[in-house]
Amino acid sequence: MNNKLNVKRKSAEKKFILLGRVSILLAFVFLAVFLFTIFKTGISGFYKSYIKLNIFFDSEYLELPKDYSDSNLRHADFQGIANKAIYKLFPNVKESSDKKELRKIISSYSNLTIKNALRNDKALLNKEVSLEIPLNSVFNLLNKGLLDENLPQEKRNFTDLQLSFFNQLKNKGLISKKFNWDFFKTGDSRAPEKAGIGGALLGSLFSMIICFLFSFPIGVATAIYLEEYAPKNLFTEFIEVNINNLAAIPSIIFGILGLSILIDFFELPRGTTLVGGLVLSLMTLPVIIVSCRAAIKAVPPSLKHAALGLGASKTQVVFHHVLPLALPGTLTGTIIGLARAVGETAPLLMIGMVAFVVNLPKTPLEQSTSLPVQIYLWAESAEQGFVEKTSAAIIVILLFLFAMNFAAVLFRNKFEKRW
Repeated sequence: MNNKLNVKRKSAEKKFILLGRVSILLAFVFLAVFLFTIFKTGISGFYKSYIKLNIFFDSEYLELPKDYSDSNLRHADFQGIANKAIYKLFPNVKESSDKKELRKIISSYSNLTIKNALRNDKALLNKEVSLEIPLNSVFNLLNKGLLDENLPQEKRNFTDLQLSFFNQLKNKGLISKKFNWDFFKTGDSRAPEKAGIGGALLGSLFSMIICFLFSFPIGVATAIYLEEYAPKNLFTEFIEVNINNLAAIPSIIFGILGLSILIDFFELPRGTTLVGGLVLSLMTLPVIIVSCRAAIKAVPPSLKHAALGLGASKTQVVFHHVLPLALPGTLTGTIIGLARAVGETAPLLMIGMVAFVVNLPKTPLEQSTSLPVQIYLWAESAEQGFVEKTSAAIIVILLFLFAMNFAAVLFRNKFEKRW
């Protein structure tokens, strides 16, 4: 009888172990598929395609004097000289309709590249210089092999004539692909080839700094008071229960709280990183308090008693012995809380950080967006070029989250004391 029970128990144990291994394997498979899909789609978003054109800065056509200023450049037709440059590559194209198809190959924002070249070097006026002009989003994708040129014309975003022009330019070696540093330095744009995450990165950075400055000292002070100084009564138990509950409620509730209190009551500017950081700090605060309290509890009572026995005061014990030993756990909890905050979208949507922001924010009081919100905006766009931009932005935020979690592990291993 006992042998049968042992066999049955061991069989059940083996099934449970097998089930656990299968579950772990499935989790790894799903994670691998997710990461592979994101990286496969997003890697191309870090590259940008260009066409090399010989641009002649004709002062007469641009209506620029020799001593021109930035205000003169604002009204000059730089797109026109870009069109002239690409027309020269196809001298046999005479029809206006064919020329219209041809000039659609280059980006409608190529005028900015040409304008900046002349702004940086005034000696280029009335001279011809070779410049790399960004391609239109469709041909940028085509150059990366992300569009099927073998589809029928009615199922493509480009015509057969445009495809012929593009292939000729490619065969001449005038089409190139380079790492897109502007992706990290520019703000949002209606054109995928010009859009970047620079503004969103700054918005997330400002929000994280404000979140840390408000949540970390308040969270640590609250944890120290509740764990070391607060009397154990019904009121403190009520506070502890509510702190634990706040750590688990949906993040959008904090967005509603920020909208009603910070914006409507205190009249702080809507859609700014100041409000965003404060809302995220409210969301992060319970996580820091819980982790700091757990770290303080993990400090052996014998160390406290030894310090008190040697004549140290309560405050000296807390700040000279308990807090330094609890620092690894506190920092780990803080970093994990900030990592959660940096990926939040819902509370920021509630406070208006969903606006179309082109200029980079210089202060936390300017209109801005964040990286998760920027991903949300691009994912809603109908432009095919924003698909790779969305995946590229997801890669950036994933790498940032990996880095923050890796930093949390490093801090814990470096400062953790073992007894």
